[in-house]
Amino acid sequence: MDIGLHFGFGDEIKNTDYTYTNHYIKPQLYWQLRKGRHFTYQVLLQPEINFATHQLINLYFVTPDEPDYEHKRDVYTKLKNIREYVLNVGFLVRKPISKNFSMYVLGSVGPMITDTETERLSKGFAFSDVLSLGFSYRVKHITFDLRPNVRHISNAGLQNSNAGFNTANIEFGFSMPL
Repeated sequence: MDIGLHFGFGDEIKNTDYTYTNHYIKPQLYWQLRKGRHFTYQVLLQPEINFATHQLINLYFVTPDEPDYEHKRDVYTKLKNIREYVLNVGFLVRKPISKNFSMYVLGSVGPMITDTETERLSKGFAFSDVLSLGFSYRVKHITFDLRPNVRHISNAGLQNSNAGFNTANIEFGFSMPL
C-alpha cells in the first residue's frame, strides 16, 4: 500500500457558452493488486475537494420555455464559487520504463456532492469521471507524479440540470509506502 497527496487545476474544454475553472486537492491510497512481468495493476481510493468557479456567458442557454427564465438568466450569468466533494475509486495500469520511471493509465469514477446549482448541473448528487495518463519518478521511497487528465461531471440524468462540465486538468503529487 502507498499513501499520497495530489494537487491539480484545470479549465473547461474549449467552450464559448460558459467559463469553468477548477483547482483541487486529493489524498490518495493505492493498493497493488498484481505485479506482472510487464505491468503493475493497482486500485486507488481518492477523496477530493474541488474549488471551482463558473459563469454562464451565453444567456440564451436558459430558454424562455423554462419557468422564471429571466430570473434564472440573471442568477446564472453571475460568477459563482462552487465546492465539489468527491470520492473516486480508480483502476491504474502501470508500465515500468526504467528502475525509477514509469507511465500509467488511470480511470476513476465516483459519487460527488456539489454545493451550488448552475444552468448545467443541479445542486447535490452527481458523478465525477476521470481519465488520466500519468508519469511517475521514484527517488528513494518517494514517488513523484505528473498526471494530465480529462474530467467529466454530471448527474446521469438523476436531477433536472445534467449538461455537466468537461475539463482538461494537470495534477502534481507524491506518494510513499505505508
